[in-house]
Amino acid sequence: MEASICTFPSSKPPSSRTLTLSGFKKPLIRPQTIFPTSRKTAHLPSIRAAISRNKKEETVETVKQQLENCNLVAGIRYKGLTVKQFQELREILPESVKLLVAKNTLVGKAIEGTPWEALKPCMKGMNAWLFVHSEEIPAALKPYRNFQKEKKLEDNDFTGAVFEGKFYDPSEFKALETMPTRAEIYAKLLGSLQSPASALVGTLQAPARDLVMVLKAYVQKLEEEGGQ
Repeated sequence: MEASICTFPSSKPPSSRTLTLSGFKKPLIRPQTIFPTSRKTAHLPSIRAAISRNKKEETVETVKQQLENCNLVAGIRYKGLTVKQFQELREILPESVKLLVAKNTLVGKAIEGTPWEALKPCMKGMNAWLFVHSEEIPAALKPYRNFQKEKKLEDNDFTGAVFEGKFYDPSEFKALETMPTRAEIYAKLLGSLQSPASALVGTLQAPARDLVMVLKAYVQKLEEEGGQ
């Protein structure tokens, strides 16, 4: 008995058209949709700008606060100082001396229209700023000078300072660092003035710079009397 193969006709006649990809109106693989940047991401630059602007305004305000009742402002070349050295320096400064790192442009904005504008000649490079809220100028400057020698920071010298409206460049700092202290001025006054103690009370309560002027005037008077 021979086996036979039976074939069944298809219910639909075969199409004479060849199946091709071009026959599809839509692509087989839909490309990934690229969504535009979200609103939060789009607003980041403006947010950063606002934060930066606020920080600058805060820095300017901080400098202005430090200038109140300030007797001397000095710049220090900050480039090259490590964070650790900066922290060590802050720890050895007297409470009456504040150390602040701020851009020259921001400090310049804070001192604009004030006697502290005389600081402008030292506003080059990177500066840290010393704000001295004391009449004892040598005692305020000495800690950094000792720190500079100990750490061998010859390149990190003072860039300038303003005292009583006058600018002092680095070569003139010796005049600031050797100023007489209040105690020394008192000693000279007590040794020179021949007035009753009650007459000295008002003078001794004056600022150190006023006492220096009084002492100079008295010495000049003695010289004039001696020349007659």
